[in-house]
Amino acid sequence: MAPRGPPRAPKGPGPAARAPNAGAPPPPRSRPFLLLLLLLLLPLLPVAGGAAGRSSKPELRGPIARLTRSLPASSLAGRALPRGGENGPERGAEPGARGLAPAPAPGPGEDGAPAAGQGRWARAASVAGAASPALTSSSFVLKGDATHNQAMVHWTGENSSVILILTKYYHVESEKVLESSLWRSSDYGTTYTKLTLQPGFTTIVDSFFISPANKRKIILVSPSLSDGRQSLFLSTDEGSSFRKQVIPFSAEKLIFHPKEEDKVLVTTKDSKLYVTCDMGRSWLLLQERVLNEQVFWAASGADGEADVVHLQAHALGGGFRYLTYHVRNCSQKAPTSPFSGPVDRNSLFVENDYIFFTATSSNRTTFYVSYRHSEFVPMKLPKYALPKDLLVVSTDENQVFVAVQEWHQTDTYNLYQSDPRGVAYALVLEDIRSSRRPDTEAIIDILEVHGVKGVFLANQKRDGKVVTLITYNKGRDWEHLRPPSVDMNGKPTNCRPPDCHLHLHLLWPDNPYVSGTVHTKDTAPGLIMGAGNLGSQLVENREEMYVTSDCGKTWRQVFEEEHHILYLDHGGVIVAVKDSSIPLKILKFSMDDGHTWSTYNFSSTPMFVDGLLSEPGEETLVITIFGHMSYRSEWELVKVDFRPSFSRTCGEGDYGSWELTDLQGARCLMGQRRSFRKRKAESLCINGRNFTSALASRVCPCQDSDFHCDYGFERAPFSECLANFWFHPLSPPDDCVLGRTYTSSLGYRKAVSNTCEGGVDLQRGPEQLPCPLTPPRGLRVRVRGEVAAVRPWEDVLFEVHQEQGDVLTTVYHVDLGDGVRAVYSNLTLTKEPIRHAYESPGVYRVSVRAENLAGHDEAVLFVQVTARLKALYLEVVPAIGTNQDVNLTAVLLPLNPNFTVFYWWIGQSLQPLMSLNNSVTTRFADPGDVRVTVQAACGTSVLQDSKVIRVLARFQVLPLQFSQGLDAYNPNTPEWREEVGQLVTQLLAKETGVAEELLLTVVRPGLPTVADLYVLPPPPKQSLTWDQMLAPVRQALGAQKVSFLLRAGVPVVVAVRETDTGPLQLAESSTYWVAAVLLVTGGSALGAFLLYKCRRKRPGRTVYAQMHSDKEQEMTSPMNHSQGVPGASQGAGFTDDDLDSQTLGSRSGVVLSVGSREMHSYLVS
Repeated sequence: MAPRGPPRAPKGPGPAARAPNAGAPPPPRSRPFLLLLLLLLLPLLPVAGGAAGRSSKPELRGPIARLTRSLPASSLAGRALPRGGENGPERGAEPGARGLAPAPAPGPGEDGAPAAGQGRWARAASVAGAASPALTSSSFVLKGDATHNQAMVHWTGENSSVILILTKYYHVESEKVLESSLWRSSDYGTTYTKLTLQPGFTTIVDSFFISPANKRKIILVSPSLSDGRQSLFLSTDEGSSFRKQVIPFSAEKLIFHPKEEDKVLVTTKDSKLYVTCDMGRSWLLLQERVLNEQVFWAASGADGEADVVHLQAHALGGGFRYLTYHVRNCSQKAPTSPFSGPVDRNSLFVENDYIFFTATSSNRTTFYVSYRHSEFVPMKLPKYALPKDLLVVSTDENQVFVAVQEWHQTDTYNLYQSDPRGVAYALVLEDIRSSRRPDTEAIIDILEVHGVKGVFLANQKRDGKVVTLITYNKGRDWEHLRPPSVDMNGKPTNCRPPDCHLHLHLLWPDNPYVSGTVHTKDTAPGLIMGAGNLGSQLVENREEMYVTSDCGKTWRQVFEEEHHILYLDHGGVIVAVKDSSIPLKILKFSMDDGHTWSTYNFSSTPMFVDGLLSEPGEETLVITIFGHMSYRSEWELVKVDFRPSFSRTCGEGDYGSWELTDLQGARCLMGQRRSFRKRKAESLCINGRNFTSALASRVCPCQDSDFHCDYGFERAPFSECLANFWFHPLSPPDDCVLGRTYTSSLGYRKAVSNTCEGGVDLQRGPEQLPCPLTPPRGLRVRVRGEVAAVRPWEDVLFEVHQEQGDVLTTVYHVDLGDGVRAVYSNLTLTKEPIRHAYESPGVYRVSVRAENLAGHDEAVLFVQVTARLKALYLEVVPAIGTNQDVNLTAVLLPLNPNFTVFYWWIGQSLQPLMSLNNSVTTRFADPGDVRVTVQAACGTSVLQDSKVIRVLARFQVLPLQFSQGLDAYNPNTPEWREEVGQLVTQLLAKETGVAEELLLTVVRPGLPTVADLYVLPPPPKQSLTWDQMLAPVRQALGAQKVSFLLRAGVPVVVAVRETDTGPLQLAESSTYWVAAVLLVTGGSALGAFLLYKCRRKRPGRTVYAQMHSDKEQEMTSPMNHSQGVPGASQGAGFTDDDLDSQTLGSRSGVVLSVGSREMHSYLVS
């Protein structure tokens, strides 16, 4: 997006390298090897699609460019800004082509805008005073689109003169496109016609997508309809005509197949993935719950078939999985899972021959790679790199570059280079500068110089200083850039190594419609333009422009400020437009590799430049400048044609040659000597589309500089590769199998793209060595999914991994802990999990012993099998005296001894108490209401309950009893006890006249049914005494005036209960309730529950707290305070014989069945 308007968009550093890791959704994939991000597809490169026309390769842009005019809030709301002032005069021209008047050009370094003359043609003025080249330009205003703040541009290229422009008004607050216009030019942008998709109807278009296999095929996407459907408009003739197609879903992104023009993937706003094989006429649903940014067509070479779709989707049990679909004729779908386990969110990345993702297990992240559809294997980095982050930088030329942020780094990354399979990595360059914006991946300062393989630029940060380095052999050697001896005005720079060098900003523009601060192209080898400075380090606010035409060997300063750059005709013409926040009307251009520059007035009135665009491939001589005169004005397109400057096509006599060398003058680079053709400065001719810059190449004998350090080695100060302390070169690799051979490394390997032959062979190792029989090492067993606990009868998948040792001759003895044992061979080779289900709750010790003739290894895993918690109820007294012990008891169903953890939040404290017991004792020093919350956690099951306790300085308790008929109807549930207590309180208040809020009746758990009447102190304004409140209560109860009808024929009378100690008078003496609760708690904690004999016996079975019952599992309430509990060992595991002889007591507690009808009484929302 290019901001519209004078404010200059802040530039961001180089594009984010691709990271296969988890988190929030990633930004659009881009690589730091390209700093020119024009949303224009090179005609021979595939496109994956996307609203901005992104291609299947991260560094490539599709044929669509998108512009954004960042209007002020008033403009976004539709209120027009006043014309004139700093935004220039009002322009009222009608739509159509307008000629531009010639004007004298300013002198060197000037950016002013002289007054315009008369006439259509404008002629450039040469800065050097040479004969002026002839340029033509025309302007076209998209009339009626003044409020539109975004534009998308598609230039077909490939000998086509068609340009499509979609302008739209995007409302930021509603996040919708409210208006749009589609314009089409068939004469390279001289004139445009506004298209009508549906005559008589206003059609809004959100975006459009172009097929990379046939750029004549275009799909326009309109906003979704109210019924969830959406309209597509499809063209097969570059937008000359469109066919409407209604689809039954709401599309978010379209992804064209890179080679088959009628196949399209569509991700929807509700995370579904569809595919069509007939350009939208019919659709097949492939997958639901996909991650929309994690969908890829198969990259070339990565799959055996071209119709493979790679995607990441939500797994049913949680997490994410990696899936592939083989889409043939879109009539059926065949999903496969290339990786059995879960993968990290947004970590899938497909590029060239490689597929990457990450998987995190036990807080350990592993980076996986697959080369040419082979098995996924972990990437091997130096043992103690301990990466915090890993970014895929490049996969070109059958070799992977990754940037790794190691454990000790904060704002820098180390660059590593792989073997051909992308598995083993060796260090290339340390401490490359990085930066990170909010919610984005890290951005690495490294740039591939296009057109000449093996050449890279990087910004290294050491001791707080950033310096620019260059390599000519793919990272084997790095050097500082040589500074020019004179500046653009011919004055000495006084910059001499080693204290002063040239440094460049490797920045990526926020506006994708302009170039970055360094510009290189495949079509112009050796030509590099960049912004930077001279000195001991890179300075952020200095952006002088420098150019080299010999691939970085010599540099020249050309401008004092940053400019946006375009290369035309294979670099035969360089176009530069100043990066400015003020209106402009001139451009600068050079026809001799930047040695001399001319200026040209492309507009008679200064305009805000939003972006530049040339035909795909940048092999022609026509550009389009996009801009506007003011915030309120329409989009204005200026076409500048350089073709009139050249009267002929170049011949052989118009070319000279140059040979590639590094800064030391070495000519054999990457195994060959390479020379290139370049047009002579005095020849004003066109290179043409068929021009090839490469002139000759000759293979060189291998030399020391052709060899990099191998995995496990690092380069010493004197250029020798030495083994790290943790690496043993003669040791067999981990995958070495008895009967096979291996070759140890001497520490060197060639870059894959290095073509040297003969000469020095540093990577030659000793003779083939036989793989020895090695003992198993690094044996691990885990539960797939890394679950914390499992349920009874739930399938558990055990995975066994062995990091080292022979696997073909190793035998694996597996004991699952419940009496099931098995012996396996090839267990880790097949990677098939062991499936098992446990019948009963318990802790099971799972052990795997691997052994062969060379040794053995063992792994142990403890598995918790827990039943799901069904109900939790917090039993507390409603009132307690200050500084008195109070017992808090959590009644749980079912009881899971040794498995359940209780968390207690008391009062306002945010820090909970934690206990394995279901009760705790505490006290409160100050009067008031205190909320107590308990949370029971068992495995993944968590329940919670909460109660309020009134802490009082004084209160009285009167014990109550009921007539015997009530016991037969007491279900002993909290809800029943609560309703009976409320009824008694209401009857007492009505009979005695004591306020109901001063009385509280609490029915105790268990049998016989008894209760306590709490008499609370009256408010301070009332002059009631305890006797005045208790006397009428005692009188009513003694006269049996408090009664109720439980059911027909069952009257219940409430009376005072006689106790040995008499009724409680003061809160300080209130201890018997606590004693009863403690007694009950002790009984429940000691396991005083009904246990039933297990009918089967398995030898060696280790089961803790196992319970079986022929009837529904029951919930035990605290016992009556008058009953005792026999002792039992808490947490003991009972065998069958133990259960036969164990005496639990004839009356150890009251156990009542809890059915679904009463279950809601225990659950607390």
